[in-house]
Amino acid sequence: MHYQKKQQGFTLIELMIVVVIIAILAAIAIPSYQSQVRSSNRADAQGALMNFAQAMERHYTESGTYEGAANGGSDTGAPGIFPTQVPINGGTARYNLEIVSADEDGYELRADAVGSQQEDGDLTIDSAGRREWDKNNSGTMKTW
Repeated sequence: MHYQKKQQGFTLIELMIVVVIIAILAAIAIPSYQSQVRSSNRADAQGALMNFAQAMERHYTESGTYEGAANGGSDTGAPGIFPTQVPINGGTARYNLEIVSADEDGYELRADAVGSQQEDGDLTIDSAGRREWDKNNSGTMKTW
């Protein structure tokens, strides 16, 4: 007598069901992951802006004015007293740091979102301690 072995394996329908389940899970997980990455990058930029503000205060202590802290001794533009991007230790820039305004009495600093972070909006801080976030680049500023 010759017994025929029953073939084992998955049917095409079973494999397609698994593929559909994985696609549904990915459709839910990927946007959530991307949102968390943007939030983490924003927190990094907020920390960098706070440190940048401290660097501006040190500059004021040394020179008696907030002026001249940008590259080339200018009053506005890329900072000369602090790294110019976030993350500050290098890597792919998520924010560019800049001095929006500076005079003998105060300053405003901004973290301009770049690349994939752009849709999250820019951050600002000033010498009076106001911290604002242009969430989603809508023009409506929120405190951070």
